[in-house]
Amino acid sequence: MRRQILKTATIIAHDLVATALAVLLTFVIRFDGPLLAERLAHLPLLLPPFVACAGLVYRAFGLYRTKWRFASLPDLANIVRAVAVLTLLLLVLDYVLVSPVLFGIYFFGKIAIGLYFVLQIFLLGGPRLAFRYLKYSRSRQSAARAASTPTLLIGRGHDIEVVLRAIESGAVRKLDPKGILSPRAEEQGQTMRGVPVLGAVSDLDEVVAGMAARGVPIRRLVATPSALAPEAEPEALIARARRLGLPLARVTSLGDTGRGAELAPIEIEDLLLRPTVAIDRPRLEHFLTGQRVVVTGGGGSIGSEICARALAFGASAVLVLESSEPALHGVLSRPGLSGDARVSGVIADIRDRDRLFRVLAEFRPDAVFHAAALKQVPYLERDWSEGIKTNVFGSVNVADATLAAGARALVMISTDKAIEPVSQLGVTKRFAEMYAQALDAGRAPDETRLVAVRFGNVLGSVGSVVPVFKAQIARGGPVTLTHPDMVRYFMTVREAADLVLTAASHADREARDPQAGDQRAAVYVLKMGQPVRIRDLAERMIRLAGFEPGEDIDVVVTGARPGERLNEILFARDEPMVNLAGIDGVMAAKPIFADRAQLSAWLDRLAAAVAADDRAAADAVFGEAIPDFLARHEAAGETAQLSHAG
Repeated sequence: MRRQILKTATIIAHDLVATALAVLLTFVIRFDGPLLAERLAHLPLLLPPFVACAGLVYRAFGLYRTKWRFASLPDLANIVRAVAVLTLLLLVLDYVLVSPVLFGIYFFGKIAIGLYFVLQIFLLGGPRLAFRYLKYSRSRQSAARAASTPTLLIGRGHDIEVVLRAIESGAVRKLDPKGILSPRAEEQGQTMRGVPVLGAVSDLDEVVAGMAARGVPIRRLVATPSALAPEAEPEALIARARRLGLPLARVTSLGDTGRGAELAPIEIEDLLLRPTVAIDRPRLEHFLTGQRVVVTGGGGSIGSEICARALAFGASAVLVLESSEPALHGVLSRPGLSGDARVSGVIADIRDRDRLFRVLAEFRPDAVFHAAALKQVPYLERDWSEGIKTNVFGSVNVADATLAAGARALVMISTDKAIEPVSQLGVTKRFAEMYAQALDAGRAPDETRLVAVRFGNVLGSVGSVVPVFKAQIARGGPVTLTHPDMVRYFMTVREAADLVLTAASHADREARDPQAGDQRAAVYVLKMGQPVRIRDLAERMIRLAGFEPGEDIDVVVTGARPGERLNEILFARDEPMVNLAGIDGVMAAKPIFADRAQLSAWLDRLAAAVAADDRAAADAVFGEAIPDFLARHEAAGETAQLSHAG
């Protein structure tokens, strides 16, 4: 802190001295002889108040809030604005107040004031830009000394610049950029921060060969997001890199998480989706800045990403609630979370109602994100009672504890399988949605909002089909499908986390809107485009891995499993939609159930069924609560027929 105060004081002293020097140089350059002597004689009287006034103007325009090593065009623009204000002040003083009244002459004059404007900008901006260039040169030298891997960067100019800045600052290490490949013709032959653009992406083979002929063998390729966009034909890039034997990494975040550009290996799922849904960052920052957040199941793939995103958007404290000790250790050791004083963890099971109430009461959260669940369809079909204990009664405990702790919002993570459910996963999640909707009904504007989000299949999460296919391809096949016509919606882990945060921000804003009334949303779903045919997904993954389906790696149909269906549904037929003004990429629906007394009776019967190990009794409760579930036996018969047909 003391060091920072000293730096700020030094900058202030510099700017004040520069202001006095600008006035003095203006007189020396503009006047000479008696005219100069007369003005210098009056300078001790006029200069101190002007310099003091300049200091206040500089502060008002934020000249002391940025570091010189990061001086940029916006900082220079602030200097110009501040100097323009001082110049106008001189005009007013010289032509209206000072000169006619005190001296009978114009002390500065129009030419001198124009000269002052130029000199002042130079004396304030010049040292800042010079300091930045010095730091830039030193960082380039340090990066060159530390660099060990000659690298080609691939992508559009604005993405490439972020990567080059990250290399210069040391955020990305061990890379020595030797050239750039850009898909834009207008960037060919140019240089970006001293690195030449050597050609287009299609010129990769020739550029690598040419560099090798000049004694600079390229050892690594780095692709920015623009190089992996669908229109950039990333499959061709991957094939070329594989043919050349060069490792290909991708740039993640580009500053999106607040940690700057980062590198990660190319994953096949990075190329499987539609363009990622953009989020409203200011909205999430406004909602999360300074907030205390609890994430149940925070050690999972989705829960851990919610933790990271909440921190990135300004949460003041994040509590990871996890029943698995290895999972809790894993998330607290995750890069970006490890060592962050704002993150803490606790071992607790959402089935343990008393402990859950104590933990949330002590932490006093502003928002709770409920990601803890059992979600593997085959296991829940077999161990049905465990699904009820966790997905139903555990969710009830989380909702009740959230209300008791006085949080602003609870977001319960559900699934697209909750609509017209045919599985234990779907029906238990739908029942949890109904409980949240019942508690949320009729709540006052200053009370807790309870909403749900429905996910499609989340790429990279535990149990997702993509990691299974990747492992099967790595073993040489076969890749197994349960049915050739099965289709699913897909989303990334990042999209899933951002959907959860967006739902919380919208629900919280609605809660404080007296005009919302019965138009309040209860369930949120990401616009995931068209569903993907699983067989097409498997065949594309095989090709992206460099093989040919049916020749190098077989695709085998094994038959649909209990609880599976061919198509997923995002909303029920009787769920009224809500227009989310100002939120792109997200859909929502209003609640369709809010009878707390009936829910309490069903919960009692479910508890009795679990205690008696009576699955038929539990299914009867679900059939009453969710009439679509009555069709599960018919769906099971259809599944059996499909299995035999496969």
